[in-house]
Amino acid sequence: MSTFVAITRGVSPAFASCELTHLERIPIDVTLAVEQHAAYERALESLGCQVEGIPATQDLPDCVFVEDAAVVLDEVAILMRPGAEPRRGEVQAVARALLPHRPILSLEPPATMDGGDVMVVDRAIFVGASSRTNLPGIEQLRQMVAPLGYALHPVSVSGCLHLKSAVTALDEATLLINPSRARADQFRGFAFIEVDEAEPTAANIVRVGPHLIYSAGFPRTLGKLQERGYEVTAVDVSEIAKAEGAVTCCSLIFRPLTPGD
Repeated sequence: MSTFVAITRGVSPAFASCELTHLERIPIDVTLAVEQHAAYERALESLGCQVEGIPATQDLPDCVFVEDAAVVLDEVAILMRPGAEPRRGEVQAVARALLPHRPILSLEPPATMDGGDVMVVDRAIFVGASSRTNLPGIEQLRQMVAPLGYALHPVSVSGCLHLKSAVTALDEATLLINPSRARADQFRGFAFIEVDEAEPTAANIVRVGPHLIYSAGFPRTLGKLQERGYEVTAVDVSEIAKAEGAVTCCSLIFRPLTPGD
């Protein structure tokens, strides 16, 4: 059995029509995006993930960003209600993919929340109050996770789409952060590595156990991480980045349940 499951979804033929909030629309090479996504999946497999892919569809341009559709905890999977109304159709296929792995809970109207706004570190859940995630969503999630022993912490973000555009976890004790987008004092008890000033969008990194997957587009911050002893696999996601995407956006990674769980 693989150490982890990684749910992914293919790049839509309509990817160039993706939702955009903070970036100007520029041409996206969809064929290259497909190739980059395949390389990303191979990187996941190389680090011990069983990749379970969901086919892309023409009518869901952003469907490759599977992270926004759900949050997967050890105990349950929680279906999101994306803040961009055209993206809500992405959730159903992700729910089907998760059903063999976890009991399913769902956010309900008037809640909105993107999974990219949710960072889980051990038993702490940090949620970004962004343009895609509202206060009813935060309160519903709090009510779902509190009985499971998680503490939920709303945090503010600015100048970016999601919380994980500003900060992600390198391990249980250390965060990679752009402090101009998310204040470090909102994450008490953690150590920090700050992104290089020349790479403001570099705070997004994927954890696969002790291993990390990171964009090759941020060599200065990558060097910082390697100097600190982190094992990092770099992948090219240049076309995905044009759609306000990053490496966390393209997978849901979790440990499979074992008999008796």
